[in-house]
Amino acid sequence: MHVITDLDVGGAEIMLARLLGAADRRRFRMSVASLMAPGAIAAELLAQGIEVHSLGLSRGRIDPRGIWRLVRLLRTTRVDVLQSWLYHADLLGLIAARLAGVRALAWNLRCSDMELARYSRLSVMVVKLLARLSRVPQLVIANSVAGQAVHQRLGYRPRRWEVVPNGIDTLRFRPDLEARHALRASLGISPEAFVVCLPARFDPIKDHATFLAAAARFGVNHRDARFVLAGKGNDAENPRLRDLLAGSVSADQVLLLGVRSDMPALLAGADVVALSSAFGEGFPNVVAEGMACGVPVVSTDVGDAAEIIGDTGLVVRRRDPDAMAAAWQQLCDLGPAARREMGDRARERICKRYALAPVVARYEALYEELACAT
Repeated sequence: MHVITDLDVGGAEIMLARLLGAADRRRFRMSVASLMAPGAIAAELLAQGIEVHSLGLSRGRIDPRGIWRLVRLLRTTRVDVLQSWLYHADLLGLIAARLAGVRALAWNLRCSDMELARYSRLSVMVVKLLARLSRVPQLVIANSVAGQAVHQRLGYRPRRWEVVPNGIDTLRFRPDLEARHALRASLGISPEAFVVCLPARFDPIKDHATFLAAAARFGVNHRDARFVLAGKGNDAENPRLRDLLAGSVSADQVLLLGVRSDMPALLAGADVVALSSAFGEGFPNVVAEGMACGVPVVSTDVGDAAEIIGDTGLVVRRRDPDAMAAAWQQLCDLGPAARREMGDRARERICKRYALAPVVARYEALYEELACAT
């Protein structure tokens, strides 16, 4: 069983859905327990025939009833291995596993430097407590080398570490010239326009302020440039985003698309995929997904982004809009043919290093090992 904080759209939730969708159903019976009410990813899991349970907890509240609900669920489903995702699920899963007699427990760390001062006292307490309890689970998985290093500095001392990167479905995320043309036509973007796409929910981690400041600098000299923002909160109803837009990049150069279900087409339609995150990222999915679509990526130096990109894109300092705008200019100056060649190398790198099937196989091997050891 996988226990996770919620099933809204996010990097951990998406990777969980990919893992369960590709896992061998003949060898593993997998189910999911969400601490809170099911989100959009729950529907995807249910459509795949995967059991999804909700513990009915509320964000930011401590409710012991959630522990007992999970204990009963673990006992009735006779779980051999419990895999928890994200901090609060790690803590609740640890307690429930002990009470339910589940012998094999694994944590899954999905972030790196979270700048904990930005979060509630409860969240900070949870992380500190997890560090002290980190020898209890048989295994702690991190999705990035950076994430492991950060948690070691926080005091995590598990019995065993494993770094398993996120896996990308390279059949779904792929270059698509027809989708590129269709997308631009539907958004009213000319075929020749230089398009920078930021696929990121509106959150302090993603640092939209730096992205929009860079867009303002770049857009002054490139009036035909378009900056496409997709993800939760990227819409005109978001007052904080409206404040950031005011007085920055020209309104006619920005497209606010909100949540999209056609991310492969959106990424394939861009000239550059951007990540402006300031902290917190472990393995940023959008970096690898953009690369899989054959598009060069410009990313801040967060998590394992530099290792993922290699020499197939550009990595810049965090919170530095001048550096980000300069990187866009460098790729713009290359011209379409050179960008396509760079994008081809980016896709090849993802296919070789971060394809979904080998990542799923690593998880399956770890789960089988944990089950057999107990």
